Amino acid sequence: MRFHQFVTTRRRATVALVSTLAAALLSACSGVPLTSIPRLLRLNSQLLDAKPAEFMVAIQVDARMVLALGGVPVVELVIEPTVPGAFGVIDKQLPMRLVDGQASTDRTALRSFGLEAASPGRRWLIYSFTPESQAELVRIQTAIKRLQEDKKAGVGPGKGGGKVTAGIAQEGIAARDPVFANTRWESWLQTQQREGFYELWSGTVGTLLEQAGRPKADSAAKR
Repeated sequence: MRFHQFVTTRRRATVALVSTLAAALLSACSGVPLTSIPRLLRLNSQLLDAKPAEFMVAIQVDARMVLALGGVPVVELVIEPTVPGAFGVIDKQLPMRLVDGQASTDRTALRSFGLEAASPGRRWLIYSFTPESQAELVRIQTAIKRLQEDKKAGVGPGKGGGKVTAGIAQEGIAARDPVFANTRWESWLQTQQREGFYELWSGTVGTLLEQAGRPKADSAAKR
């Protein structure tokens, strides 16, 4: 997106979505698989073309894990002007909803989502945008396009450019039971169905909570 001067990650967001520099992305989120870096670097343009109804996050966890009550991934988007005050800052949090929490038991359902079956002892949690979040993403996409047009024309609030910060906060889903601190957490992202899912982040539950600025899950195990 030409409008972007640069892209960063929100400190409280768990997983970086977009970046213009691979080094910045790697330093911000060490759990990003190397094979996903090219697609992550293209996401700044994919975000503008994302299909709100097809935007999904799939998370694979230990099948024994009890999810935090009401916890869902939250997509966080901030659009700020390069010149302070040139236009109002857009700061939105788009909550998602659980589509299928037991997909690992149904291979047919998994195939419909374009995912492979989870290994024994693990399961998938599949999330999509709520209708309200879908509508909000459309409004954000429209705002970005308008600002891009300003920058191209050299007039209007967006003529000086700006920056977009994006992330997915996932820590609200994870159980804080120390039993699961060292279990593997994988998150996969789809911005539109024809593109399919790709791995966004992987690591332990303890690392996930630590990166979110919270105490490690295993710290509670110390008695």
